[in-house]
Amino acid sequence: MSVHAYQAYRQTQVSTASQGELLIMLFDGAIRFSKQGQDHMEKGEIEQANFKLIRAQDIVNELILSLNLEVGEIAQSLQQLYTYIYDLLVQANIKKESDKVNEAVRMLTELRDTWEQVVHPTK
Repeated sequence: MSVHAYQAYRQTQVSTASQGELLIMLFDGAIRFSKQGQDHMEKGEIEQANFKLIRAQDIVNELILSLNLEVGEIAQSLQQLYTYIYDLLVQANIKKESDKVNEAVRMLTELRDTWEQVVHPTK
C-alpha cells in the first residue's frame, strides 16, 4: 500500500469514527508513540526518542483539552490523571528514564481498555 493510499485510508477512518472510537485512536497513538520513544531511548537515539515522546505528550495534552470540566467530578479526575501522565512523559523525555514511560504506558493502556469496554461493550 502506498503512503498516499494509507493516508487516505486513515483520513477516512478518522472522519467516519464516533467520538468514542476517536478517543480510543488517541490512546492507541499515545501508547504507540510512547513505546517507540522508549525503544529509541534504549538504543541511544535521543533525537528520535524526543520526537516520539513529544508526539505522545501532544496526544495526552489533546485529551486534557478535550475534557468538559463542567460535567463534574469525573472530568476533573480524568484531568488530574491525564496531567499526571503528561508529566510522566515530560520527565521521561527530559531525564531519559524508561521507567516513567512504562508507568505512562501502563496507565494509558488501562484507560484505553476501559474506554474500549464502554465504546464496544460486546467485544
